[in-house]
Order: sequence, then C-alpha cells, then structure tokens
Amino acid sequence: MKDKLSFSSYAVVGFMLFALFFGAGNLIFPAQLGQNAGTNFWPAVLGFLLTGVGLPLLGILAMSYSGSKNLQELASRIHPAFGITFTVMLYLTIGPFFAAPRTATVAYDVGFSSFISEGSQQTGLLIFTLLFFLATLFFSLKPGKLIDYIGKLLAPSIVVLLLILLVMVIAKPMGEIQEPLGDFQGNAFVQGFLEGYNTMDALASLVFGIIVIKTIRSLGVTSTKGVLAATARSGLVAITLLGVIYVGIAYLGAVSIQELGVFTTGGPVLSGGAAYYFGQTGTILLAVILTLACLTTSIGLTTACAEYFQTLFPKVGYKAFAIFFTGITFIIANFGLANIITYSVPVLMLLYPLAIVLMLLAFLSGFFQHKRVVYAITIAVTFLISVTDGLKSLCNSLGIEYFDWLTPILSFYEKVLPLYNQGLGWLLPALVIVLIASVALRGFHVTAKTSVK
Repeated sequence: MKDKLSFSSYAVVGFMLFALFFGAGNLIFPAQLGQNAGTNFWPAVLGFLLTGVGLPLLGILAMSYSGSKNLQELASRIHPAFGITFTVMLYLTIGPFFAAPRTATVAYDVGFSSFISEGSQQTGLLIFTLLFFLATLFFSLKPGKLIDYIGKLLAPSIVVLLLILLVMVIAKPMGEIQEPLGDFQGNAFVQGFLEGYNTMDALASLVFGIIVIKTIRSLGVTSTKGVLAATARSGLVAITLLGVIYVGIAYLGAVSIQELGVFTTGGPVLSGGAAYYFGQTGTILLAVILTLACLTTSIGLTTACAEYFQTLFPKVGYKAFAIFFTGITFIIANFGLANIITYSVPVLMLLYPLAIVLMLLAFLSGFFQHKRVVYAITIAVTFLISVTDGLKSLCNSLGIEYFDWLTPILSFYEKVLPLYNQGLGWLLPALVIVLIASVALRGFHVTAKTSVK
C-alpha cells in the first residue's frame, strides 16, 4: 500500500482528467464570453472559472471525500429511488442525449463545415459523425487502456496545439478590447458564472471522478486518505490547464471584435482567429484541435455511460452498451447542433442546482450527522426551484408563452428568493436548511448528553 504517486503519475492522471473534461463547448463558450464581456473581461472570466473549473474540481473531490463507490450511491443518501433517477438522468444528459452528440457536431461545424459546399452539409455531417463515433467506439471498447490513450497521447497533443495559437494571440492581439455587450454590461461576474454551466463539466465531474479514483487505485494507492490526496493533486493539474486555456481563449474573443466582428457563438471566433494568424494552415490546425478535444470527451462519456448501465443491467455486457450508446449518440448528432443546444439548456437548469447541492451536502454532511432527512429536504427545496427554472428555460428556448400556472410561481420566487434573477435562487435556501439542521441537531445532541448525565 502507498499513499503517494510520483509527479509524473500525477501529471499523467491530470492530463487524462483534463482531456476527459475538455471538449468542444470548452473551446466555444470562453470565446463567446470574451466577445460579450469586453472591458469587463476579468469579472466575467472569474465567474466562468468558478463554475467551469472550480465546480468540476469540487465534484471530483466530493466523490472521493464521500467514499461513495459511484454517483448513484452518493445520490441514494436522499433516497434509493432518487439515486437511480438522478444518476440515470445525469448520465443520459452528459452522454447520448446532449453532451456526447455535441462533441461531434461542434467539431464538424467549426472545424470541417467550411470545407463542404452548402448543399452537401447534411451529407458531410453524416460522414463525419460516422467516422467520429467509429473512432469513439474503438477506444471505448478498450477502457483498460484509457489512461494510455488519453493521458499519454491525446491530451498533451491538445495542449501543445492550443498553446501555439494562444501564444500568437498574446504576442500579437488582433485589436483593442471593446465595451461589454448585453447582460455583461451589468453584473459580468454572475453572467460568467452562468455561462460556465454550458460546459457541463460540473455534471461530468460526478462521473469522471470515479474514473480518476479507479485509475489512482490501479496505480497502487488504496488508502482513503491517499486516494483523496492523489485526486486533489491530479485535479489541480487538470484545472490549471483548463483555467489557463479558458483565460487564453476568452482573451482571443475579447480582442477579436475589431477584426472579426461580433458572433452569436464562439465557433466563428475560433476559426476566424486561427485563419487570421495561420491562414489555411490555421483552419486545419483548429480542425485537428477540435477533433482531438471532442474525441477524448466522447470516449470518456461513452465509457462512463456503458459502465454505469452495465451495473443496472448486469446481464447485458459492457460491449453491448458501448455499441448501443454510440449508435444513439450518432443518430442524435445528425439532428444538428442547434437542436441539441435548444433542448439541453432546460435540462441543465434543472440538473445543475441539484448536482451542486449534492456536492455541498457531501462535504457538509458531518455537520448534520449525515441525517437522510436533511439530504432529502435540501434536495426537495432545490428541486422545487430548479424545476421551474427548467420549465421557464424550455418555454424561452421554444419561443412559447409560460404555462398559466408557472407565471405566479415565478413571480413569487422573484419576490422572496435572493439571487433568483441571477439564476441562483436555490443557493441560499439550501445553505439555510443545512445551517438550521446542523444547529438543531447539535443542540439536540447536547441536550441528550446533559439528560444522560
């Protein structure tokens, strides 16, 4: 038994974790953030880093700290039925329904669609996604080699290619940073915080955390303390890389407006920046970066989903689930990026608060003596708020009027919940419940001891 790994082992596991997290959305959303934030660059970036980097690390540490074997076991502290339901929803969200299809569609739209004629786009997408998910399936069928494929080969390649572009951006900016746009003119920090949701990394951390823990154990660290320490150190490697790249890409977006103009998404910012600095070679370079980044994420998501559903249905083998989920992902990807994003946002508004509160409860459970009732009440209150946010977002995404019964509930929340209009109305109620429960249980414990004496 050993409690420490070598620095090279931490680096390899950290690179693997970085590559699992780093997909297409991690490239696009910081670029879009930079354009919109303008001179409010740093407050917006700090907010984005909190949810895009801080929460994923918190999720990984929560899985290690809780001692849970998997996400379902942690979520079952609320109730076994909730444990299964929440875990299935999360896996399907970051897997075949939204995040995994997005990896291929974004890689195609930003990296390859410019090489395809307008009338052949759907055929081009079909061929690209077929090849992309065949590669995903190939690597996913060999999960034992995941650390070799991703940690030692693909992840360093992504970092090197991105740093080449970002060094050029810093050395020779395209233009001056402009005034902030839209909601970033006001509270840029909160807007950046909410933009970090789009990466889906906080949700994925509750899944990838298990992969990291298993990898660390396979390297010989078996004690609880040693696994937690190794997870933290490897996680710091990953989030440092993520943070540096996020800041660099956001800076690219911030200085690009004079040369490229303003875009509604970050994809054209990246492709335009690459073409500006490297011409046709830059466009090809970007295509390689996106494909590698998206492929590594797709591999991790497919592997995680297949492994989890095999635990639910042990009579069905891992290989069958890997093939099934790859096929479903391929089909959904061909509906196009716009449809995937439209329907993913409402689901994120529902799941993100539940995931964040679950992470917090994993760390704070000692204060309320790990009582299930506290878990249940806190999650129930969070759900009542997040489900209305999800429905509100769904109506906005589809361009329809709010349901008749939804409007008075939203008005009530706006009046009584601090930070509700900033998308954080669930935060203070959850913390207040934990605080009250902790004080009440501590008081009960002291009274009980006094009575015994």
